[in-house]
Amino acid sequence: MQRAMWILWPSFLVAAGAESVFFALFDPGELTLFGQPIELSRTAMYSIGFFLFWGLVAASSGPSLFLERGGEEIKR
Repeated sequence: MQRAMWILWPSFLVAAGAESVFFALFDPGELTLFGQPIELSRTAMYSIGFFLFWGLVAASSGPSLFLERGGEEIKR
């Protein structure tokens, strides 16, 4: 569990920053998907955006946990 937090906590902080920058540049009420306006509230758009950023950053950092665990098995 502690090793997972090594990935999840920093990715949470980076996702918060990425969401702040993204929504400072783009208005969630004006976003479209395949040319159609997205019919969700601003709060829903902020939440979805945050979780997408968090998942993307965690997925990109996850392989480092996998590679780090491989080194322990070799030492044994």
